Amino acid sequence: MKSLSPDFQAHLDSGTTTLCQCWKLTRRDGTTMGFTDHDRVLSFDGTLFEAAAGFTASTVSSSSGLAVDNLDVLGALSSDHLEDADLAAGLYDDAEIEIWRVNWQATDQRVLMRKGNLGEISRGPTGFTAEVRGLSHRLNQPTGRLFQYACDADLGDARCGVSLAGSAFTGTGSAISVTNNRVMTVAGLDAYPDAWFARGLLTFTSGVNKDEVLEVKRHSNRAGAVVLEVWHAPAQIIEEGVTLSVSAGCDKQFETCRAKFANTASFRGFPHIPGNDFALSYPLRGSNNDGGSQV
Repeated sequence: MKSLSPDFQAHLDSGTTTLCQCWKLTRRDGTTMGFTDHDRVLSFDGTLFEAAAGFTASTVSSSSGLAVDNLDVLGALSSDHLEDADLAAGLYDDAEIEIWRVNWQATDQRVLMRKGNLGEISRGPTGFTAEVRGLSHRLNQPTGRLFQYACDADLGDARCGVSLAGSAFTGTGSAISVTNNRVMTVAGLDAYPDAWFARGLLTFTSGVNKDEVLEVKRHSNRAGAVVLEVWHAPAQIIEEGVTLSVSAGCDKQFETCRAKFANTASFRGFPHIPGNDFALSYPLRGSNNDGGSQV
């Protein structure tokens, strides 16, 4: 049950309303943006809601229980604050969103219809579709630690303890040639063995993608030719000659932790737990030397 102010309730009961929808979006980097389907800019709670920004929303529906209530927000890239590069860079991933129903003649008369997070974003040539997930989707996310063979720490974090600052685990170079905006031939990384940077992080240090971080899918060093392939293309086209730094990768296995990083004391997995074969095993009936049977 939503609580309405007496003035807003009276406005709704009047039979003639002046209502619009407003969306308040807070990105991962803390940037707050506002949009409305009204034809002029509105303002409340310190946020300006831009008019005619190309936003439309599907029907908002709610259900009881723990089912995730979703709706879609459609947007055209017509706002000066909405940039395709920011969408591609992931700045809107899991962004917080509030959907308000507002009396545009008196913005203090409003009600919060939905609060949640942006989910999957599909981009097209001239616009995008963003899934808005209700708060109950958090209940479907695993919390706490899992008992598993692999390590659940991130390489270089406080739980791992490995320092990536030195040249042993972080290299710098420049892109000589680029294919499909994902595969780069790189100069300056010849000293590192094949696959050393696979599963590591690549950070651009110059160019239009400066400071963008990508995960390395493949690293090969064969006959002096060093090739890096990333899982996802960056927001902008990679320029030849752009500089980058790349950190060593880890496949989260105990043997890798020992051989590559000498860090078994901080390994955060459970490499000696029994596997499925042990859990599903059962005693077998055999034969003894007297021709009888034994268990």
